Amino acid sequence: MLTKDQILEILHPIEDPFLHKTLEETGGVEEIKIKEEKNHVSVKLLIGKTNTAEQMELQQTIVNALKSGGAATVGLRFDQLPDDVLQKFQSTADQQKEASLLNGNTGTKFISIASGKGGVGKSTVTVNLAVALSRLGKKVGIIDADIYGFSVPDMMGVEERPVVRGEKIIPVERFGVKVVSMGFFVEDNSPIIWRGPMLGKMLTSFFKEVEWGDLDYLLLDLPPGTGDVALDVHSMLPSSKEIIVTTPHPTAAFVAARAGQMALKTDHEILGVVENMAYFESKETGNKEFVFGRGGGTKLADQLQTGVLGHIPLQQPYEEEDVFAPSVYQADHPTGVIYRNIAAKVIDKY
Repeated sequence: MLTKDQILEILHPIEDPFLHKTLEETGGVEEIKIKEEKNHVSVKLLIGKTNTAEQMELQQTIVNALKSGGAATVGLRFDQLPDDVLQKFQSTADQQKEASLLNGNTGTKFISIASGKGGVGKSTVTVNLAVALSRLGKKVGIIDADIYGFSVPDMMGVEERPVVRGEKIIPVERFGVKVVSMGFFVEDNSPIIWRGPMLGKMLTSFFKEVEWGDLDYLLLDLPPGTGDVALDVHSMLPSSKEIIVTTPHPTAAFVAARAGQMALKTDHEILGVVENMAYFESKETGNKEFVFGRGGGTKLADQLQTGVLGHIPLQQPYEEEDVFAPSVYQADHPTGVIYRNIAAKVIDKY
């Protein structure tokens, strides 16, 4: 007949499937009862998440282990660990999950750039925020996760392609920012006709098979809306924070709220809202014309209980003879200064 100490010896090394810590570390074995006459063992366990497929697998593992140890029958009950215990271990588990994507680098902060609809300048914001962070001395990378609508390489004027060294892809670097995009792996701008699982696999490759090195920030340019790729990113990066991009138009802000709500429902903190195409300023008169209306960014930020990081006007970067980068604003450009201020706010908040 198994003793309580023997049961603990069997149970303690088993891992909680959600926290990746042993039941001994989490204090997950709450109660043990033994009925000697029937050689029956009854155990109550506390785990990270109940009523899941992982719980069923854990249950089978424990039953088999206890029966192999000598129990005739086993009864199990599960409940969720207290919130304070979950908080203690959850951040560590998330860091381990994310570090495994970047070959053990635990220092990288992830920022997902999202929007409710296309055409609001989400990729432009991603590119210029990344460049602004780099100008502030940060080591930055971009994953162009907008698999169907990839545009980051063209916006940054990237003409070369990544090279393979050993088993790793070496990302292209431009303006001090490392870049990986589906655009590097598609011939002649061909359309992408893929299903969700294939897209998820490509995203995983962008993390695991790329030699990112030590990054301070990795920005992800998400597809617009709340589809498969956005869901995959939310699952892969539990601690990623988000920036929501909108225009001032009320309809754009209304649609962008869906992306924001998705972030909140998946426990992703929203760093703030960027209102793009906020106004046009005449060079002759200095007057501001609010081409797409006013107030959409502020209204969206209020709805998502966050703030507006910046209002980006309708302007072109300066033309430079020796530098081709259609969407990158120079450091001394008025819009470049706005992006620098946004980057400084992001560093302060994250």
